[in-house]
Amino acid sequence: MPSDPLDAGLLSPVTAGHDDLVADRVYLDAMVGAECALVTAYAELGIAPSEAAVAVDRAFGLDEKYGRPSQGIDVEALAGAAVAGGNPVIPLVGELKARVPAEYAPWIHRGATSQDVLDTATMIVARRAVAQVRSSLTHAAQWLRAQAEAHADTVSAARTLTQHAVPTTVGLRAATWERGIRRAVDRLDGLVFPAQLGGAGGTLASFVEITGSEDAAAALPAAFARAAGLEAPDAPWHVTRWPVTELGDALVQAIDAVGKLAADVATLSRTEIGEVAEGTGGGSSAMPQKQNPAEAVLLRSAALRAPQLGATLHLAAALAVDERPDGAWHAEWPTLRELLRLALGASWHASSLAAHLRVDPDAAARTVALTGGRIVSERLRGVLVPLIGAERFTALVAGDADLGDALRTLPEARDLDIDALLDPAGYLGLAPRLAREEGRA
Repeated sequence: MPSDPLDAGLLSPVTAGHDDLVADRVYLDAMVGAECALVTAYAELGIAPSEAAVAVDRAFGLDEKYGRPSQGIDVEALAGAAVAGGNPVIPLVGELKARVPAEYAPWIHRGATSQDVLDTATMIVARRAVAQVRSSLTHAAQWLRAQAEAHADTVSAARTLTQHAVPTTVGLRAATWERGIRRAVDRLDGLVFPAQLGGAGGTLASFVEITGSEDAAAALPAAFARAAGLEAPDAPWHVTRWPVTELGDALVQAIDAVGKLAADVATLSRTEIGEVAEGTGGGSSAMPQKQNPAEAVLLRSAALRAPQLGATLHLAAALAVDERPDGAWHAEWPTLRELLRLALGASWHASSLAAHLRVDPDAAARTVALTGGRIVSERLRGVLVPLIGAERFTALVAGDADLGDALRTLPEARDLDIDALLDPAGYLGLAPRLAREEGRA
C-alpha cells in the first residue's frame, strides 16, 4: 500500500491545492524531459541519428499530446535509490535506458552530468510555475484597480506608526497595493530560465569528444535549450547560481507584495475598524460570531516564511564551492520548491481576496471622525500658526474639546471658513488622482 505524501498541505493551508505544478512527479517529468531534450539536441546537430530522437520521444510519450514522460516510474523507489549517489538523476538514467531500444540507449544522458539534468529540470518546472503565479498576480492587480477606481474619492484615515496621520482615500490604498503587485509581475517577467549543460566539471569536455568538434560542442547547449523550451545559457552556471537566486528574489518580492495587501486587510477588518471585509470570512471553532479574515491570514503566513527561503538560496549560492557544491546545491532543491509552492498558493489567494474584498465607506467615515477634526491638523497648522502662534495652536489641538467649536471661539479665525478647513475631503492632496492612475512600477 503506498504511503501518504509527506506534505499534502495539512500544516500549510496557504499552499494546499496549489502545488500540483511543483509536485515530485512534475519534477520527475521535467528530468525525463531534460534527458530527452539532450537526445533531440544531438539529433538536431546531426550527431545522433534522427531515429534515436524519435525512439526516445515514443518511449516516454513525448510524441503524444497528453503524454506523461515519467509514467510507470516509481517515485518513492527512485527517491530511495537517490540516497546512494546523493541525487535522483543517477538511478533515473538506468530506468530510462532500459525503456529505449538498445541501439539508442547510449544516447541517453550521453556526456551529461547529473547537475545538467536536475538544474535544467528545475528551470522547466520553475518557468511553468512562474507563469501561473504571474497570471494570479495579474488578476489580483486587476481587481485592485477596480477598487481603486470605485473608491478614488472615498475618504479614509491614513496611518503612520499605527496612528491617524492625514486623510487619504480607500482608492489610493488599493492603488498602492496594486502598484506593489504590478512591480512584482514586472520582476517575474524579467526572469531568465536557462538550460544547464556543462558536463562533469563545466568544461563541456565530454561533448567535444562526442561531437569531435569544439564548435559542435559549443552549439549543443543552445540546441538542448531549444528542445527543453528554455533559454540558451551563455556558459555553464553550475556554481554561478544567479538563475536560482534571481528567481528566488522575484518570488519573495511577489509574496512581499501580497503580504502587504494581507497585512492591511487584516488590520482594516478588525471589529473596531471594519473599513474592509473579506467576501467570505472564515469562522471560528469556538466563537460563532467571528468572521476571520482567513485569506489575509494565509497570505501573511506565506509572507512570513518566504524571505528566509530566499536567504537560504543566497547562502547556498555563496557556498557553491569548486565545480560542484558539496551540499549547497542539494540544499537549493527543497528550498526553491517550497518558495515556488508558497508563491503559487499566495498569488491565488491574493487574487481571490482582491476579487471579493468589500469596502464599508460608512466605517471609513466614522474612523476619520474619531479625532474630532484633528486628522487635518497638518493643514490647520499652516493656516493658524501665523495667526495665533505655535504655542497656542499646540494647546488647541491637544485639548479634548471639539476642534470646530474651539476654532469658532478664536477671534483670529473669524474670517476663516472653519467647516471647509476641517473637511477631510478638502485635504486629500493628489490621493484621488493617484488612485485613478493605473498602477505602475
